[in-house]
Amino acid sequence: MINIKSILKFISAVGIVIFLAFLIPVAIGYYYHENILYHLYAVLSLLSLNIIIFFFLRNYNMSFGIKESIISVNAIWILLGIGGALPLYFQTGIDFSSAFFEAISGFTTTGATVYSNIEALPKSILFHRSLMHWIGGMGIIVLGVGLFPLINPSGSLSLFKAESTGISTDKITPKIKDTANKLWEVYLLFTVANILCLKFFGMNWFDAVNHAFATVSTGGFSTKNNSIGYWAGNSGIMWTTIVFMTLSGINFLAHIRFLSGDYKSYNIEEVKWYLVILAVLSLALTVSHYSDYSDFYKNFTHSTFTIVSVMTTTGFASMDYSVWNHFSIALVLIAMIIGGNAGSTAGGIKVIRYIIYFKNISLEIRRSLKPDSIISIFIDDKPIKANIISSIFGFFSLFILTVFFVMLYLYARGFDEMTAISTAMTIVGNVGPGFSLVGPADNYAFFSWYDKIILSIAMIIGRLECYTVFILLSKTFWKKF
Repeated sequence: MINIKSILKFISAVGIVIFLAFLIPVAIGYYYHENILYHLYAVLSLLSLNIIIFFFLRNYNMSFGIKESIISVNAIWILLGIGGALPLYFQTGIDFSSAFFEAISGFTTTGATVYSNIEALPKSILFHRSLMHWIGGMGIIVLGVGLFPLINPSGSLSLFKAESTGISTDKITPKIKDTANKLWEVYLLFTVANILCLKFFGMNWFDAVNHAFATVSTGGFSTKNNSIGYWAGNSGIMWTTIVFMTLSGINFLAHIRFLSGDYKSYNIEEVKWYLVILAVLSLALTVSHYSDYSDFYKNFTHSTFTIVSVMTTTGFASMDYSVWNHFSIALVLIAMIIGGNAGSTAGGIKVIRYIIYFKNISLEIRRSLKPDSIISIFIDDKPIKANIISSIFGFFSLFILTVFFVMLYLYARGFDEMTAISTAMTIVGNVGPGFSLVGPADNYAFFSWYDKIILSIAMIIGRLECYTVFILLSKTFWKKF
């Protein structure tokens, strides 16, 4: 029996906080003398609806099991996608499917946009897009578990597991809501530091706040048509963004440990491999098209920026990398399918899964040579359980199948091979820009309304790392739990 009241109370509680936050873009629009009437009506309507639901359920003691957690996670992404779409729909005049796509892209930190002239958008809408990034970056459910101790369900750990990314759920503190609060503290610290650095190097306050929100969340929405390329001549802004994208792609639990005095917290396999891969791909990309530029430093900066942006699934662009030579594009594609660390705001497959995947392949080769030997996989001197290895291989299968079916759908719709392949990879991987028709200099406006709905669902599947969505298709899930 599904506990509907628990689900509704939790969703309404999270909705209240989200839609209260949505009043900030309205205030910004008022400050800049914009016509924000419909924007205000949309937000107040959504806020009122959630307050009414929560009011009627205020005395109900929530109880969450696996089924309620899975349903809540899926429902909240859909409902907040609708909620985030309404201001876009009323303020900018785009159709609802486009607005829904933009909102889902914002909350899942994908960064794919349907707007062709971003600089023409009202500042209230620009901030609304960035705010969706920032809220979605750390996770809607982590926000809910961490900021609502008075209504925190007994099954908060199952909620955290359902939404968090990675191969396992680690906790810094005994209570999961305290861990969630610490994650938000570090997230806020990085955001403020990023804002101050961008301001120091020449951005105005509005652009600095928007880009910090998009950077720390690894989202990629910009206030400029040329993205960070607008400041391509400013090395300070370029490298500040590179540093904070890199930090945001690292497991936030490692950041918490470091700030708590554990200065060896980054000395783990996943972080070391993550940094090595970033460095190697950046240098390889620099060399691969060095002849295109007379300025080595400029080439190195743009190459590093591109690799870090794509691998952390931020999706910022400093230039149109889709016009580079084939080898350079191949390097970008490699970065695109790797992703950041588990427990970071980055999307993608995640570095730790690749580490375990290749260690398992090596283990199976050794087993075939020595069938009687007992060999285990170790990460940071700790053995990895068989169920985790099985889960990783299952995730790879689901991720690849999702990409394949999205790609097949787009190709059947008549799009060219590179558009179909790169769109599928960047949408499911939550990267944003791809190649061909969806390159960094282009947008997603040309897709039909039903294409956008399908791509929006694919973004959610990628953000929730497949299992949380596909489990809804299981008869066992509905019968057993």
